[in-house]
Amino acid sequence: MIFYVAFDDTDTLDCGRGTGKLARWFADELPAGCKQLMVVRQQLLHAPEIPMTSHNSSLCCIIETPDATYGQELINRGIAHLKKHFFEGSDPGFCVAKQTDKLDSIIDFGIRCTHAKTSQKEALNLAKHIHLSGHGGTNDGIIGALAAVGLTHYGESGRIVDYADLRELPQWVTTKDLRQRNIFPMSVNRHAEFIPDNHSIDTLGSLRPHLWGKRLTVPLMATGTDTWQVIADKKNYDNPQ
Repeated sequence: MIFYVAFDDTDTLDCGRGTGKLARWFADELPAGCKQLMVVRQQLLHAPEIPMTSHNSSLCCIIETPDATYGQELINRGIAHLKKHFFEGSDPGFCVAKQTDKLDSIIDFGIRCTHAKTSQKEALNLAKHIHLSGHGGTNDGIIGALAAVGLTHYGESGRIVDYADLRELPQWVTTKDLRQRNIFPMSVNRHAEFIPDNHSIDTLGSLRPHLWGKRLTVPLMATGTDTWQVIADKKNYDNPQ
């Protein structure tokens, strides 16, 4: 059984770690027989009217369990994980859902969170059939946590921040290396050509696939006849708080 376990607003500007690390660390808290398959970062609306630490992103862990009975244990361990790493000034939210839950309305909510302001009340009304809870401060993190579940289930957005040995890969890899890991290279050149297995990719030391079409995809730009590079641009935001 696949579960989505999402965290949002668990940090402060000076706490020394972001929600991404907290989500990745959750792999160490799982019950025996469970596996954290990947962690997906979802980007939500960045605007002056949205309270946030820096970028307004939320994180969703995709976790494989032996069966559906592990839901409550994931909830218990996730809440304990939040309490263990809580910082005053944060507004943590936590969401857990099964892949088989009815999530259509939560997908719609997640999509709206990428371009419009939503509310805790709306999030709680939509999440009556799954677990959604706040764990400090204003509890505003429940909005992003629910959005992360919806968007990750939809599978058309998000950046993979942890998966298999992703963080141990060298700067240069081949497209075959990626395909063997079920990571699919995609040309963003005008003609969108197929990239052969023996071509080389400069990851710039930070390969972070995108979640597109419910699969891990790496958009690449050609830098030579048989060499490619990941997209390097990183948007910088001014902290609105």
